Amino acid sequence: MFGLFKKKTEKEKLYEQYQKLMKDAHRLSTSDRKLSDQKTYEAEEIMKKLEKLA
Repeated sequence: MFGLFKKKTEKEKLYEQYQKLMKDAHRLSTSDRKLSDQKTYEAEEIMKKLEKLA
């Protein structure tokens, strides 16, 4: 309850983006391999940003 109004940190936002992109890439891997690879690449770029913040 006390965390209700807590703002997300930059790391948390980036990690959520990373998870969403990886989920999309996995879903697309059976139907559109090229788009899946693009989503994976975007997720890797976000992971690089996360590593720089750590």
